[in-house]
Amino acid sequence: MSTETKVKKSEGLFSKKNQKLLSDPFNDNNPITVQVLGICSALAITVKLEPAIVMSLSVMFVLGMGNVVISLIRNLIPNRIRIIVQLVIVASLVIIVDQVLKAFVYDVSKQLSVFVGLIITNCIIMGRFEAFALANTPWKSFLDGIGNAVGYGVILIIVAFFRELLGSGTLFGVQIIPDSWYIANGGFYSNNGFMLFPPMALIVVGVIIWAQRAKNTKLIEENN
Repeated sequence: MSTETKVKKSEGLFSKKNQKLLSDPFNDNNPITVQVLGICSALAITVKLEPAIVMSLSVMFVLGMGNVVISLIRNLIPNRIRIIVQLVIVASLVIIVDQVLKAFVYDVSKQLSVFVGLIITNCIIMGRFEAFALANTPWKSFLDGIGNAVGYGVILIIVAFFRELLGSGTLFGVQIIPDSWYIANGGFYSNNGFMLFPPMALIVVGVIIWAQRAKNTKLIEENN
């Protein structure tokens, strides 16, 4: 294989470096469990699975598109006002998301309430704008945005899955645990009401962090 072919392969759309932009946020550099960002969302909107998924998709759109826009105009943004420009871009994208949610999933939009608007100040989004999009090409910035949004969303969905299932006995509002299992009906089970309180989200996230670091010793070594 010639040197030119190797260079082209390494610079392809889905080269190993680009694939790493998608895969790193799942494990080695997860926004929530490693960088400890976006915790407010994990506390507030993970009581049910549906709003957690909608929030994850919303952040994916805002971060993916925002990274691309910032990357495209990065050489045109005066350094003194770059934060203001970033806020204007992310606010515009959040308004689009908010209007789409109100138009197509109004009930979920009401459940998410102000937390859709708070995407504007999400540390993950502003962090990726500053740390990556301002220094990289649109394609790489898009992959970085999608990777970090998916890494964020996966944690939200896992937390919401356990909180809704153990706290309400449902998933997507559909009862999963049979009535015959409940103590009131002569069974052995009772929903854990504590799972519906915000502190339980932190506990579930803590368990995920423990499991992740037990599996990946590299994270422990880096923190030491």
